Amino acid sequence: MDRLVFHIDVNSAFLSWEAVRRVANGEPDLRLIPSAIGGDPEKRTGIVVAKSIPAKKYGITTGEPMSMAIRKCPELVIAKPDFSLYVKNSRAFKAVCKEYTPCMESFSIDEVFIDMSGMKNIYPDPIKTAYEIKDRIRDELGFTVNVGIACNKVCAKMASDFEKPDKVHTLFPEEIPAKMWGLPVGDLFTCGKSSAAKLIAADIKTIGDLANADISFVKQLIGEKQGQHLHDFANGIDESPVTEEREEAKGYSAETTVEDDLDSLDKINRMLLAQADVVAARMRHEEAKCRCIGVTYRNLEFATRSHQKKLHESTDVTEVIYDIAKQLIAECWNGEPLRLIGLSLTDIDRDGFEQMSFIVDERKEKMKKLDNALDSLRGRFGDDSVKRASTMDIDKRVNRKHKAEMDNG
Repeated sequence: MDRLVFHIDVNSAFLSWEAVRRVANGEPDLRLIPSAIGGDPEKRTGIVVAKSIPAKKYGITTGEPMSMAIRKCPELVIAKPDFSLYVKNSRAFKAVCKEYTPCMESFSIDEVFIDMSGMKNIYPDPIKTAYEIKDRIRDELGFTVNVGIACNKVCAKMASDFEKPDKVHTLFPEEIPAKMWGLPVGDLFTCGKSSAAKLIAADIKTIGDLANADISFVKQLIGEKQGQHLHDFANGIDESPVTEEREEAKGYSAETTVEDDLDSLDKINRMLLAQADVVAARMRHEEAKCRCIGVTYRNLEFATRSHQKKLHESTDVTEVIYDIAKQLIAECWNGEPLRLIGLSLTDIDRDGFEQMSFIVDERKEKMKKLDNALDSLRGRFGDDSVKRASTMDIDKRVNRKHKAEMDNG
């Protein structure tokens, strides 16, 4: 059976979702004016999390300080991040996609893979079906998506990143040389800055150069596993399945890919604390607790490792979650530089039951009060209104990273 995979990606998701809300209230459409999501609109601090196309024309880039963006465009309209709004729109968008196939993989808060293999009798024209999905999301939900169509996930992902917004693109095997090989090597999915710099220094400047390079030479440059991985992707080779998570895998998670390697426990732990703040707050908002905490990391060779711990009783306390995460990473990390760190809370308890003790744990009670106070302030004034001093230079990356959402939403 021939494989057929769609990758569906919301265009400028955070900004689009805020724009839809404002348009419904009779306010200007953020997508049509110089605008950005991130920071504090009054203090004009923080970083740019998302930007409009008009803002991009001023040279504003994602991740730059808001103060710099304002210097480039003094009339820039700034909106605070609103994660509850993003989750609501994410679920609505994914519900439409799920109608077309029994197998959908939530890749992030604003993108999915759907497996359309074997659906030819129901949807004989894949391109027509992709347009139908795209147009339904635009007309019913008010924001646009790009759809990439291919025989595997990597090509579908690359196709959806072609011209935006509100487009459908294909990338079938015979189209790879013309459509993909001319792109810069750094545009290849999962090719990080470090790998791209090494390849470019070796005169491998385009995806086509990489695809046609000697594989042993590529492996010498960037490592055995990463070299094979990127060489395969450059040639459009990807056998990974579209996987729908099982119901019992529901949980809360955050993953952050970093540009500068994480090479010390201090850096890793600060990232884990920022992630714990995000996912624990989300879990408390939905009146849930977890009985299992896990950490995941990925090294420069693209190898991924996970370690988790089952709890004797469920918890929603940020500090407890963070303490266990620190313990887990100390047990499994061997000191190698990392490109990705993640935290997951699973085995979710929603029945409100808590094991009571005759001995009052004063420290735990203080931590609960702190969590409640932080949740209250963030609920009133936004996610950026209060943060832990030790995470101020990194928590923005965690909050804008797409996987801080409820899995299987």
